[in-house]
Amino acid sequence: MYEASAPTDMPELPEVETTRRGIEPHVLGVRVKEVIVRRRDLRQPVSKSIAEIEGKKISAVRRRSKYLLLEIEGAGTLLIHLGMSGSLRVISPADAWKTHDHVGITLANGKQLRFHDPRRFGLVLLLRGDPMAHALLKHLGPEPLEAGFTARHLQEACAKRSAAIKLVIMDAKVVVGVGNIYASEALFRAGILPRTKANRVSRPRLAKLVQAIRDVLGDAIAEGGTTLRDFLNSDGEPGYFRQKLFVYERKGEPCRVCGTPIRHAVMGQRSTYWCPKCQK
Repeated sequence: MYEASAPTDMPELPEVETTRRGIEPHVLGVRVKEVIVRRRDLRQPVSKSIAEIEGKKISAVRRRSKYLLLEIEGAGTLLIHLGMSGSLRVISPADAWKTHDHVGITLANGKQLRFHDPRRFGLVLLLRGDPMAHALLKHLGPEPLEAGFTARHLQEACAKRSAAIKLVIMDAKVVVGVGNIYASEALFRAGILPRTKANRVSRPRLAKLVQAIRDVLGDAIAEGGTTLRDFLNSDGEPGYFRQKLFVYERKGEPCRVCGTPIRHAVMGQRSTYWCPKCQK
């Protein structure tokens, strides 16, 4: 049995990638036997056409930014977003439905992919044609772990922007998947103050920031994300842990590098953390 979820904050890229890797072995190449929709009113209504995937095979399990994309042979692409507190579980179809279990995809291998979303801010949409042309995906920036995310790209994005560098790297049109936790952590690794104006950050420092973003996200994926683990405890609840974060949610605590108390402020309506000595 597999479960992945984000209990306290919107899932960031490592959490979604952990989910993708967790469900892939159970669903890839498997035919859909039945689709059960118990509640359709999510952020957008669950696609009425979703029943058309019945009898079709899941040919790929991909991720774009924070969206999961299940390619269905001959039926399109199933786009899933976990919203603020959603999860996907691979379970037995006989397992009791929980209050906020909204969609179940029963598979020919005797398992069921079940979508759970207490706040109903997630998405389960069946897309036709090229999914990358969909309104939710077509304006997204490069993936941070792929070749298109470079110091040159970031410099061009920052050149005419006086907004804080933290807000710029959290803009999905600039680069996808750098959410609040990882933005703070990457800026710490790069030694850059979060409030620094984007157009004042030099090319060498942006190159260092690109590498820091790659490193912090890569480390988080290797650890399984900061807010989830890929197994269930005996009581059926997901086990959680946090990787060793340097600044996030450590207000007033000593910096792990220099010992200076970590500072906190609200920036763009999100909590921001930094070390006033290590970051300039």
